[in-house]
Amino acid sequence: MNQIQRRGLRFGVNYTPSETWMFSWMRLDLDEVRRDFAGLAELGLDHVRLLPLWPVLQPNRTWVRPEAVEDVRRVVEAAAEFGLDASVDAFQGHLSSFDFVPAWLESWHRRNMFTDADAIAGQVLLVRELAEALDGETNFLGLTLGNELNQFSGDPHPSPMRARTDQIDRWLDTLLDAAEKGAPGKEHLHSAYDAVWYLDDHPFTPAHAARAGALTSIHSWVFNGTAQRYGGRSFESDHHAEYLIELSRAFADDPGRPVWLQEVGAPLNCMSAEDAPGFLEATVRAAATTANLWGVTWWCSHDVPRRFGDFPELEYSLGLIDSERRAKPTGRRFAEVARELRTEQPTVPVRTAAVVVDVDDADVPVARGALGPGGAVFDEWMRLAREGVHPTLVLSSATGPAALAARGISELVRVPDGAPRAVYQAVNTVVPGSGAQ
Repeated sequence: MNQIQRRGLRFGVNYTPSETWMFSWMRLDLDEVRRDFAGLAELGLDHVRLLPLWPVLQPNRTWVRPEAVEDVRRVVEAAAEFGLDASVDAFQGHLSSFDFVPAWLESWHRRNMFTDADAIAGQVLLVRELAEALDGETNFLGLTLGNELNQFSGDPHPSPMRARTDQIDRWLDTLLDAAEKGAPGKEHLHSAYDAVWYLDDHPFTPAHAARAGALTSIHSWVFNGTAQRYGGRSFESDHHAEYLIELSRAFADDPGRPVWLQEVGAPLNCMSAEDAPGFLEATVRAAATTANLWGVTWWCSHDVPRRFGDFPELEYSLGLIDSERRAKPTGRRFAEVARELRTEQPTVPVRTAAVVVDVDDADVPVARGALGPGGAVFDEWMRLAREGVHPTLVLSSATGPAALAARGISELVRVPDGAPRAVYQAVNTVVPGSGAQ
């Protein structure tokens, strides 16, 4: 597949419109968009990830609204006016604790989006039409299938659309193929929240994350137990994104596969506002020491306005820019670090020591709980990193001499059998008043 010409390490944001959040897709105001993009350009950013709402794009399974698709194209076009490339998500899907699922997948019409043939055909229709409409835009990077759609496939979602791993294989192949046919040669991919790495029996596997699509996307959030266990500004929290990137590289079947840190943020349920800029800088600098990093896309561009109710409290403060379009300390710090790392290419250390991840015949971890915060593999990697070793990870199925030599690994570190496994936990979807998370 042809690849978009790279311009060094990329720095951008997940775009959350300042005035009307994602509800802006219901009635697009390009003046609002341009004002927002002007602020991003002032910070020196080079790309945005756009997240249009699925029910707005496709209110009926067999009909994609041409006006909504045109709105997406116009926002991509507006991004180009400010020197911003644009990646676009197809299915929203899940955003900031809210599910935006079209009526044809719910209640009386409930279908399983991963396994129902008619539902999959509907998704193919949207992916193809969206990709074809954007293909001519020179700053269009490619489609992400949707935001963390794996959260619909199992626990802890309150009404999951359950699927087997082989059914997820077919779903991903079908939709990524549709994206490629609609916009050939673009960097199409999918995203997953970290249950894919840390939750045993989850139908999406690390191999899905690290092998399907043109890039591996990493969504790194320390409210997943890392901050609760070790502290919001602990070494473990500062290096969580780096760890996930290295973990993904262990599962990749191409040593040169690019990795995109597509979501990472500084949640104030885990740290103070004063700590957030330091966390941002430490996280970005640590991630920049990994090989094949495509770029860092911060979550998010603008704070959610306070007039919108029922968001988890942390969502009102994640922006680099506030809802009045004023750059926050995190925004200024991100701009400074991005400018430095573009000018002075970060040193990528040779990672000769690798912690072994035990996997079965299908390269599924024997104990995904061992990989998560509090698990033996996680803690061993962090111990080595704290000692300045710059470790990586390797699968037990890839420890032959040739495989190790291809990655420059000369030392294997194994955790004992029966070593601790973590209980997966995430607190990003705590909904005020509902008791749900």
